[in-house]
Amino acid sequence: MAGAVHLHSGKVRDLYRMTEGEHAGRLLMVASDRISAYDFVLASTIPDKGAILTRMSLWWFEQLAGLVPNHIVSTEVPVEVRGRAVFCEELTMFPVECVARGYLTGSGLLDYRATGEVCAIALPAGLEDGSRLPEPLFTPASKAAVGDHDENVSYDAVVGSVGAEAAAELRDLTLRIYARAEEIARERGIILADTKFEFGSRADGTTILADEVLTPDSSRFWPADLWQPGRAQPSYDKQIVRDWLTSAASGWDRTSGERPPELPEAVIAHTRARYVEAYELLTGESF
Repeated sequence: MAGAVHLHSGKVRDLYRMTEGEHAGRLLMVASDRISAYDFVLASTIPDKGAILTRMSLWWFEQLAGLVPNHIVSTEVPVEVRGRAVFCEELTMFPVECVARGYLTGSGLLDYRATGEVCAIALPAGLEDGSRLPEPLFTPASKAAVGDHDENVSYDAVVGSVGAEAAAELRDLTLRIYARAEEIARERGIILADTKFEFGSRADGTTILADEVLTPDSSRFWPADLWQPGRAQPSYDKQIVRDWLTSAASGWDRTSGERPPELPEAVIAHTRARYVEAYELLTGESF
């Protein structure tokens, strides 16, 4: 990109530092249409995904402004990335994926079935896929490099990584943000089953909510009227992609180490439609 230096690319986002013009020195975060699953960035893309994620994050940042400051500086970005990029603060990021779970599914369910615990937190017996937890949990994970897998870790591990004071603040913020977001989503007929946040620190020590927030990439959204514990839940997120990849139709063996195949057009279109539906239901706006 002209007038910018590429700093980093994640599974979905690309980060640049502007070197010219009025925004020189600022960070530019661009959301692509890439989609990842099972620690692979897929060859297929989802049209408009970057724009949907950006608009949804901006909407959520507004809803949460009274709880925690965020990293957004400006949405007046270069024309070639307009609608899917933001200027943001440069922060010292905490090396922790801050996960909140209100329901048991995904890696939390796998841990529970193996040990009766999630991130060293003991849970009642008899819970099923999709069960609502007695109370929301802070279940952190280690940040992994692109292509590696985030690993669930205990709260004590977070204390060891960032210190007791910062760990307590990250846990408190994660659960408070989840509680508010879960309430907002429920009012719109959506269950926020779980989500992950990333936080950074300003030079003055202020903790800031960063990256994306409460999108179908970082969260599990379920239709509330179809919720039924004991089975996989219908979803507004990329579970559609995961389900196809692990079906016989894909011909892909997840344990093979080989890259997943390209997605069929029908799966791409269905995924895009569900992202748009989630955006419109949550925000009340038309995409």
